[in-house]
Amino acid sequence: MAKELTGKVLSTKMKNTIVVAVEKKYRHPKYHKVLMRHKRYKAHNEGISVKVNDMVKISESRPISKQTNFIVIEKLTSKA
Repeated sequence: MAKELTGKVLSTKMKNTIVVAVEKKYRHPKYHKVLMRHKRYKAHNEGISVKVNDMVKISESRPISKQTNFIVIEKLTSKA
């Protein structure tokens, strides 16, 4: 089963690749405060027009390049 993540587009400057920031919320095991972790993923984008600040859904796939292991499934919302 492939991982599916939702995140915000940070960069579209590469030819067929975009950079997506995914936020993950978790609770600290000792202090019980809700914390946020951010991770950037490079995703292959073919045919879906996205811009910076759009929300997209990405899915894990076979390695497309050295750093690109995700593909863009769909564009969820666009920037207002």
